[in-house]
Amino acid sequence: MQPVLSINGVAKAYGAIKALKGVSYDVPEGSVFGILGPNGSGKTTMLSIILDILKADSGTFSWFGQPGSPETRKKIGSLLETPNFYHYLSAVDNLNITHAISGRGDAKDIDRVLEIVKLSERKKSRFSAYSLGMKQRLAIGAALLGDPDVLVFDEPTNGLDPVGIAEIRELIKELSKRGKTIIMASHLLDEVEKVCTHVAIMKKGELLTAGAVDEVLSNEDIVEVSSSDPQRLYAELKSFPGYSSIKQDGKNIQLFFPLATSQLEQVNRFCFEKGITLNLLLVKKKSLESKFFELTND
Repeated sequence: MQPVLSINGVAKAYGAIKALKGVSYDVPEGSVFGILGPNGSGKTTMLSIILDILKADSGTFSWFGQPGSPETRKKIGSLLETPNFYHYLSAVDNLNITHAISGRGDAKDIDRVLEIVKLSERKKSRFSAYSLGMKQRLAIGAALLGDPDVLVFDEPTNGLDPVGIAEIRELIKELSKRGKTIIMASHLLDEVEKVCTHVAIMKKGELLTAGAVDEVLSNEDIVEVSSSDPQRLYAELKSFPGYSSIKQDGKNIQLFFPLATSQLEQVNRFCFEKGITLNLLLVKKKSLESKFFELTND
């Protein structure tokens, strides 16, 4: 299946600061694709480039197999920053203005998007009377005018309280069920883990890894062992099969296994057959947080 968005070697610098360093990845159709990274990792710059707000210094990107153009742009709804709504106007009036400026959607479409973002009952209320979560839902409603195939959001839950965050997450899941491809930047691991199907992890303009969330942010088992001779134990365990990495943590040795299957018995038997008596043998899960911090070194 052809990717909705294909990014190839995109680079962008602001003077001496390299915001993007030759980034490449594909966004599958129907995915909720998270661009995850700490502040300053290049997420917003990337979104600005694929939406033709900024021009890349080098590299290319294509939407639906075609270079970016005004035609392809019509298939994409976006929310990049706090929306510019008139505080003294109602939701309907504000969306009418958005429609008039963008040329997307019509009067009937406004009722449709207000229903999707659950603001129909408050459509005549002034924007100034809305909670932060409602304001953000209205902004997503504006992005939905014209029924675009793809939605691009920059930090969609930024500044919201827990209730507002939950509302936006549920809305993103609902839009995904409706067949939309959603691309969203976030610095929150929890957000990506809960709503995204795919992720690209960035740090200081570089792509660290990209793929399905359950593969990129997979939990690992850590088998931790110790003996009276940690150096010999470390040397012997290097030949133990199946681990993804091994490291020495003080007197303890840690073996990382990619699959959530306990290796305790096999490790114990291996060490026993090598004539090593273990004084510590335990298994612990590697959290998604530790995986993310390890990747971003943050």
